Amino acid sequence: MNTIVVGLQWGDEGKGKIVDYLTETADVVVRGQGGNNAGHTVIAKGVRYILNLLPSGILWDGKINIIGNGVVVDATGLVAEIERNEALGVAVTAEKLLISDRAHVVLPFHKELDAAREIALGDAKIGTTKRGIGPTYADKVNRCGLRIADLFDEEFTRTQISRRIAEVNEILAKYDLPQFTADQVIEEVYTAFERLRPHVTNTIPVLHQAWKAGQSILFEGAQGTLLDIDYGTYPFVTSSNTTSGGSCTGSGLPPNAIERVVGVCKAYTTRVGSGPFPTVDEGLSEYLHGLGREFGVVSGRPRGCGWLDTVLLRFACMVNGVTGLAVTNVDGLDAYDTLQICTHYEIDGVKHDLPPADRSAWDRAVPVYENLPGWKTDTTSITEYEQLPANAKAYLTRLAELCGAPVAFVGVGPDRAQTLIV
Repeated sequence: MNTIVVGLQWGDEGKGKIVDYLTETADVVVRGQGGNNAGHTVIAKGVRYILNLLPSGILWDGKINIIGNGVVVDATGLVAEIERNEALGVAVTAEKLLISDRAHVVLPFHKELDAAREIALGDAKIGTTKRGIGPTYADKVNRCGLRIADLFDEEFTRTQISRRIAEVNEILAKYDLPQFTADQVIEEVYTAFERLRPHVTNTIPVLHQAWKAGQSILFEGAQGTLLDIDYGTYPFVTSSNTTSGGSCTGSGLPPNAIERVVGVCKAYTTRVGSGPFPTVDEGLSEYLHGLGREFGVVSGRPRGCGWLDTVLLRFACMVNGVTGLAVTNVDGLDAYDTLQICTHYEIDGVKHDLPPADRSAWDRAVPVYENLPGWKTDTTSITEYEQLPANAKAYLTRLAELCGAPVAFVGVGPDRAQTLIV
């Protein structure tokens, strides 16, 4: 079965764990968008793996992992990630990891351009991780970017970088940020590219061959729906299409190849960075941070935490075509007597079942809550869905009703084994 796993909130929903869990029955695992500004943490057999660009299927033997054309690749960062995971015993061979020759390259100056844009925005900054993702996608759209295939022609690459460097340095000088020479950029990129060269190929026919052969393909989304460049809380979004459609455009496999869309959400809501967050709750944030939870994998920043927002989830299920929900971090609510679920917003006295596009409306959005009883029971050792406390199952049932999609998986802890099938 060909499956897309997509985040339904502002990222950090636990997609890596769900992908890792589903990889057991998959043949190919594909990453189709984003860059190393996203991070997945997977805990397997007591070992903690942090993955940024590598698909989560890399932790399994006998799986093909593909970094698709829609991804922007920081070559130096990817080499470091490969080496970090190889040190933990993960094999990253040329047969196991394939990188699309159509993927765009994050150049060293893109990271400084990212910083420059944040400085220029001042108090209105987006809160990016400054990994150069946005500027790389901007160069892609402006048709002045470099694709991995271009790196095979060093003369062309040098010409392209030399053309761009003067303009870049002029921008960086305005903000007293480090400037670059073409030689410096080329040396850094090619040092990493030599390590990645055996992995680079045209990945599109590989995917189509797997599809026609009836193999199971699993698409791993990065970030979440509310960070989608079109459907997210614009402008506080990422630079790619994080929704299910992005998996098709970012890989070259058509929509009619997709059979299932698993939407991943937490049992509550979190976000990191700037932007609207109607259900944020300081008490819940402090409680979860006190447990050592909800800190960004890439940035280390504490995430804002709030009650479950089904206005956002309802919209996310709609635009992704979700066929089943994977609800993670249910154990994070184990200690609460009463839980709140946001069922709709009131904006200027009008009920809204879906989030607004008007950015000024977010400031006036008042969440309307429904209270449900908590379960006051440790769920982390539960191994079957039927063993969950009645109130936990009632909470999940209500979540599904409000979102318009059935619950398929439940997470009660970070380990691969702490995944319940509904």
